[in-house]
Amino acid sequence: MAGRLRQPTGRYGGKSAEERQAERRRRFLDAALQLFGDSPGYRSTTVAALSETAGLSTRQFYEEFHTLEDVLAALHLQVNDWAEEAASAALAEVRDLAIAERATAVFRAYAANVTSDPRRIRITFVEIIGVSPRLEEQRLERRSRWIDFICAEAAEAVARGEAAPRDYRIAATAFIGSVNGLLHDWRAGWVQATLDEVVDELVRQLLGILRPAGWLPDA
Repeated sequence: MAGRLRQPTGRYGGKSAEERQAERRRRFLDAALQLFGDSPGYRSTTVAALSETAGLSTRQFYEEFHTLEDVLAALHLQVNDWAEEAASAALAEVRDLAIAERATAVFRAYAANVTSDPRRIRITFVEIIGVSPRLEEQRLERRSRWIDFICAEAAEAVARGEAAPRDYRIAATAFIGSVNGLLHDWRAGWVQATLDEVVDELVRQLLGILRPAGWLPDA
């Protein structure tokens, strides 16, 4: 298809064209979360099936998206945004506490968000993998944002005398991999622990990175 179909303008049913478009987009993304994140998965979903699940037509699909890959890309960003908002909100509430309390609050909020719906984990850690170079670049870019988040908080801890001063980017990259893998395996039932125990382990790992053996915090 050469391009998107023209979208209607004006008000209908008390809603503007922009409001109707936003609602359609939300319904398509909700349907994608259901089909991509559960059964049959992204690779076995068709435009017709997605449109039917959304209660919309294929014509309306092409008014919003070019391909199913566009839908997966948008859903992946949305799921990451939800988790990022949860972590940032938690951090804002504990900004004045010590590093251990800050890390615990952030990881508890993040873990609760991404594990609250197994479909979110599947979108983030399974369905997005190997689809295309474009989506691989998007996946790595969003992971880079989490690395930047960890590095910024590490720098804050250093400034407060709570962590050893050094470049944390490699360590943060490795740590994010641990977070993703552990939460995925826990949600899949491969890790016998409560979510609080998982969070506690992640906090211990992070504090071990920030406070290596032999280093003492400032008084």
